[in-house]
Amino acid sequence: MGLGIGLGRAVPSLNRHLDAIQVTQGTSLPIFVGLLVMMYPVLAKVRYGRLTAVTRDGRMLVSSLVLNWVVGPAVMFTLAWLLLPDLPAYRTGLIIVGLARCIAMVLIWNDLSGGDRETAAVLVALNSLFQIAAFALLGYFYLSVLPGWLGLSTVGLHVSVGTIAETVAIFLGVPLVAGYLTRTIMERRKGRAWYEGRLLPRLGPFALYGLLYTIVILFALQGRTITARPGDVVRIALPLLGYFAVMWFGSFALGRGLHLPYERTATLAFTAAGNNFELAIAVCIGVFGVTSGEALAGVVGPLIEVPVLVSLVYVALWARRRYPQGGTAIGRTGHCR
Repeated sequence: MGLGIGLGRAVPSLNRHLDAIQVTQGTSLPIFVGLLVMMYPVLAKVRYGRLTAVTRDGRMLVSSLVLNWVVGPAVMFTLAWLLLPDLPAYRTGLIIVGLARCIAMVLIWNDLSGGDRETAAVLVALNSLFQIAAFALLGYFYLSVLPGWLGLSTVGLHVSVGTIAETVAIFLGVPLVAGYLTRTIMERRKGRAWYEGRLLPRLGPFALYGLLYTIVILFALQGRTITARPGDVVRIALPLLGYFAVMWFGSFALGRGLHLPYERTATLAFTAAGNNFELAIAVCIGVFGVTSGEALAGVVGPLIEVPVLVSLVYVALWARRRYPQGGTAIGRTGHCR
């Protein structure tokens, strides 16, 4: 993060060059490359034959859908109005961030925390489908309908389903297809023992390389903004910090209450707490403009999310040592223990 901010300050034209080529409106090619390198090794590790076992866990699926599409947007809406009553542009940007459920970077947080990869793949796929179907409708509800009911100011949001589907296809579809084809083809040619014992250990480090690269690029793109408007960044950060705390700790507590194994509890917590900043930034820029307060709030989102969720990975690993291991859990190797 320090390196990225330093680069953004030292090279004023770096922002313009990094943002020159975009894969979707508001998301530069360098960020997409980082996300692809980060997600591909994780998705190549998924045992796709086990996905049916995950889909039979009704407690997990229902809990995740409720947390992501009912609780999450409501929590962000509440915190944005409570903490930013005098800053409507930032408030609107944060509400849009809360509506964009995570489909990308959550995979690396889940993997680093020892979460269940197959469960994460299923929940991310579900979030993708709901994002296409429900994002625009929920945006209308939380920005126009609900504020009107409460006597608050309203904002119009016009975003096409095609824009959302394009974002999902690029940021999840490409690495998912690549990971699936890699496992399917290489297992057939070399066998599972070679694939998991030889190839995956070589691919694995690239997930962290991609994460570090993406963090540097994100902070380099916004280095000058962060240092030029620190007061605004702090105001935007406060509801985000509250949001991540409520969603992660609440979801983790729910997983324990449902007697889910640690792996699935961690997955539930990270998928509920993360957000799809690629979509949020693209929508804010497309609807309100690149220099708008809404766009700034969308940009600050991942800048706060990254260090917070890195910290929560350590919290999860600490909690894992104290987690009740009763019952049979499916471990990371796929064997019962």
